[in-house]
Amino acid sequence: MTTTVNISPTSPMDVAEHTLFVCKTCASVWQDGKRLGESGGEKLLHQLQQLAQDWELRDQFPIQEVECMSACNRSCVVAFAAKGKLTYLFGDLGVDGSASAVLQCASQYYAKANGLLPWSERPEALKKGILAKIPPLSQCAF
Repeated sequence: MTTTVNISPTSPMDVAEHTLFVCKTCASVWQDGKRLGESGGEKLLHQLQQLAQDWELRDQFPIQEVECMSACNRSCVVAFAAKGKLTYLFGDLGVDGSASAVLQCASQYYAKANGLLPWSERPEALKKGILAKIPPLSQCAF
């Protein structure tokens, strides 16, 4: 199950051009098959939502929570995706202190026509935690 926040669609088909996905299940504490309290992912999500209120791209780059992104051993996890651009999946993000770096990197991603985020240009918090760099669908051979 996913929920989208801060959506202001920019394409004719009511789909945002860019999306920041945030796993809200990351860094959960479990007991008897039930999650206890607020997860690290939910904390990161709330921090991102709070910072995004003053972010210049809040209307062009919505934040979408995702139930699970299947990178549990590398939590907390976020992804940047956009039509015609590389998709990035980042993990090992600290619950505290990485939200501003995520938005800074998202701004860099937004500014690049192909979405390429060179290692040297990324904020420190997103240099080591890259889990995947996926080519855009337009470059895939079917």
